[in-house]
Amino acid sequence: MAHQWRGVIREYADRLPVTEATKVITLGEGGTPLVHAQKLSELTGSEVYLKVEGMNPTGSFKDRGMTMAMTAAVEAGAKAVVCASTGNTSASAAAYATAAGLKCAVLVPEGKISMGKLSQAIAHGATLLQVDGNFDNCLDIARKLGEAYPVFLVNSVNPARIQGQKTGAFEVVDSLGDAPDIHVLPVGNAGNISAYWKGYKEYSGPFETANGTLPAVSTKTPIMWGFQAAGAAPFVAGHPITEPDTIATAIRIGNPASWDTAVAARDESGGLIEAVSDDEILAAHRWLSAKEGVFVEPGSAAGVAGLIKKHAAGEVPAGKTIVITVTGHGLKDPQWALRTEDGSDVQPVKVPNDVVTVAAELGLEEN
Repeated sequence: MAHQWRGVIREYADRLPVTEATKVITLGEGGTPLVHAQKLSELTGSEVYLKVEGMNPTGSFKDRGMTMAMTAAVEAGAKAVVCASTGNTSASAAAYATAAGLKCAVLVPEGKISMGKLSQAIAHGATLLQVDGNFDNCLDIARKLGEAYPVFLVNSVNPARIQGQKTGAFEVVDSLGDAPDIHVLPVGNAGNISAYWKGYKEYSGPFETANGTLPAVSTKTPIMWGFQAAGAAPFVAGHPITEPDTIATAIRIGNPASWDTAVAARDESGGLIEAVSDDEILAAHRWLSAKEGVFVEPGSAAGVAGLIKKHAAGEVPAGKTIVITVTGHGLKDPQWALRTEDGSDVQPVKVPNDVVTVAAELGLEEN
């Protein structure tokens, strides 16, 4: 019988803090493709898959958490929501607030957000304020607004966001039939690595709910590998970074909100959180586009950059199943696709209005 995907809350309602009476705010998020990465598999000798989160309604993984956060906001009787964002959260919050009929205020760091994401937040009617500071300053203000004023905070410090994002792990297991051996993610504010680990743990053992105990779905949990941009790598440094700096705007965060849970995900899984350079991120960004057919924003390529780097160091085991979450669509930050490896702009080849010349330029010969 045909089944229409209903969004992550209704698909996994038995594992989320909702009831049949809950008014669910959804745009049909989740159910994203798990794409076999043929070239990465050939490179590493393992079976590598990409969880393509850019296929969510606003083009990033943030929609998984936002459906839960906005549902919780409506349940709490909120009239307005607020978030701090490097871009994707603002796009998602604005869209879901519109669906919920709520006002949305977005705080973004001045000059440090891509136009693709900024345009989404504006298109959905959010009130956008550019703060003279970085993301961490924006989040500090957003927290204080949520504490002292009648607005509902929808950043990943809100536990509802993590509840929604954990469904990514459920989908991976449901697709593969079991958990992978290694799960790789970019790490910025660290909510996603925390959420995936939560999801994998809940799927691997009996899960207690208000309505009883759900059986295990998977037989194991994966090792969690997280990768930060070198200029914004507080987990690697062991302390917050005051002035984070990277071309990967989505992970340009110096003091992650989900610090403790990300460290727990790393340590409990026997995993790691390491850094990759901007050059390595852009090389992985080009790899995905040119070799796998998957177009992502630079921050999303950090996990792929990490896997390639670990393989070059001889530290990726062969014969394993590896999943990499690529978190946002390439159209979020398209200018990087228009640059060559040497940093110059891509220029189209101009040809006259003549089929013979066009064929010659393409290296084609007549039949």
